[in-house]
Amino acid sequence: MKKHFAILLFAILALGIGAPRLFAQGTIKGVCKDADGKPIAGAIVVYANLDNGQKFTLTTNKKGEYFSLGVTPGKYNVFLYKSTDDQKANKEADHVNNFQVQMEENTLDLDMKKEIEQAAKGAGMTAEQMKEKQGENEKITKENMTIKSLNEKLNTAKASADSGDFDTAIATLTEATQIDPNRDLLWFKLGDYDRLSANKQTDSAEKQKRLASAADAYQKAIDLKKAVPPDPKDPNAAAKTLAAYYNNLAEAYAKENKTDDAVKTYALAAQSDPTASAQYYFNTGAVLTNAGKVDDALVAFDKVIAADPNRADAYYWKGVNMIGKATLQGDKMVAPPGTAEAFQKYLELQPTGTYADPAKQMLASIGASVETKFGNKKQPPKK
Repeated sequence: MKKHFAILLFAILALGIGAPRLFAQGTIKGVCKDADGKPIAGAIVVYANLDNGQKFTLTTNKKGEYFSLGVTPGKYNVFLYKSTDDQKANKEADHVNNFQVQMEENTLDLDMKKEIEQAAKGAGMTAEQMKEKQGENEKITKENMTIKSLNEKLNTAKASADSGDFDTAIATLTEATQIDPNRDLLWFKLGDYDRLSANKQTDSAEKQKRLASAADAYQKAIDLKKAVPPDPKDPNAAAKTLAAYYNNLAEAYAKENKTDDAVKTYALAAQSDPTASAQYYFNTGAVLTNAGKVDDALVAFDKVIAADPNRADAYYWKGVNMIGKATLQGDKMVAPPGTAEAFQKYLELQPTGTYADPAKQMLASIGASVETKFGNKKQPPKK
């Protein structure tokens, strides 16, 4: 009998040695509600153990409930995310620190409405005021994140364009407009890269396609800019920006050989920013000169001179267009009145300028001499 008892005891001990250890575990549960007190379905609840770093990640059901067995007792920080996307972005909706999980059923409701009410009470506000403030803070945070992302894309696109890779620049800004299609600057820069890339195209159809895309992008930038109220601190800033948008749109039209559209759009630029009208009228004159519309070009250059009497190149190109109206009387070229004066004024303002030699040649072709006081030193009288 003793022998059998010893064998039985040994068997029991052997079984005890091989048996798994049992750890004390608890149960967690709760309900998650949003700021309106409604259950949040599909929310993510994360229990993070402060002692060992262990995490339990749970998903709420349609009633906003979560439940889990087998949670190790200890202190936890608990985080609520409204969705998996919010969790990836680390955008928590609520959290509780140092929640004690015990060897029993543990209930923790995450009620954003109650949290708002408590926070409002502590801040001397109503729950509605606190909710509105939190909503504004969320909007600001989201806006800052969006701006950061868009700025990164703008910088990436610029780097690509600066290296001559306009296709990558266009693709990058197209992605940016998909993130937020309501930023006028994105469309303006996209228009720039479309327009500049057109210059590199050998296929005429592809070139026209890119210019048309540029015009569309510029027009979107203009429409968005016009819809934004001017900044009271700098009411002229928006007008200057709008004028720049019109200018580049006009250039795209000019490259498409849409001369009339270009002229009308340059006029809008001049109206938007009268302080820079001389430049926009000059651009108009250049387009009309290239199109062979001499009379209209002369009108444009006269507007440049009226806006900026010291704009030397306006006088030169006015003279060039007037030469285009010259007639031959025998062997002599007779230019319209004022032609010589235009070239002489250019030389007075820019005696060694880019067009100094061509201006002198033009004067010689019509039998006029160079008469300018500017840049010529007066000879001292002989003793």
